[in-house]
Amino acid sequence: MFSSIEALAFDLDGTLVDSLPDLAAAANAMREHFGLPRLTDARVAGHVGDGLAKLVHRTLTDERDGVAEPAQWEAGLAFFARHYREHLADLTRPYAGVVEALELLRARRLPLAVVTNKPAAFAMPLLEQLGLAGYFSLILGGDSLPEKKPSALPLTHTAEVLGVAPAKLAMVGDSINDVLAARAAGCPVVAVSYGYGDLADGDADATIGNLVELYDLLKNDRA
Repeated sequence: MFSSIEALAFDLDGTLVDSLPDLAAAANAMREHFGLPRLTDARVAGHVGDGLAKLVHRTLTDERDGVAEPAQWEAGLAFFARHYREHLADLTRPYAGVVEALELLRARRLPLAVVTNKPAAFAMPLLEQLGLAGYFSLILGGDSLPEKKPSALPLTHTAEVLGVAPAKLAMVGDSINDVLAARAAGCPVVAVSYGYGDLADGDADATIGNLVELYDLLKNDRA
């Protein structure tokens, strides 16, 4: 399945970087602003994955499908965004093996992209602050296009920009949104076994525990 891969797209939070400490800090600063009790990092992790707007709804209500009162949500969104922008990479770090994997893939001259539901205004500076932005030919945030994952659009757009067919673009991520977007676009999908997602065995075409394994996955599939 991976023998003809010509480019790769990566999710950001929970795949390339462990951003949960800074996301949780922003969420709890926002909750404290409204006189709400703190949430554990594990609770915040369960609310991550569908963009900032939903994250604010979920962390204000502490419900996956929660919808905050409009005025509170609007004020919360502004507070969260301001706090998070000032603390993007206080504690956020690339997962083990990420830099090594990106170096290996770059050595194979494979175009790389980031396709995240995180707003572009946060995704780009975060990657820059962590020294990762230079590895990627394209960085798409959740607000870069009219639709975000699980829509196929971010991946079909990425394939078009990188000049490859969707079937030759592999999506690498930790969540069901990554899988659904890949399936809709006709892309192979690789799941990481860490991160914040809720993937089950068999959801993806392959599962890895470290991004360095991508190199062997592509190499062995070509053998």
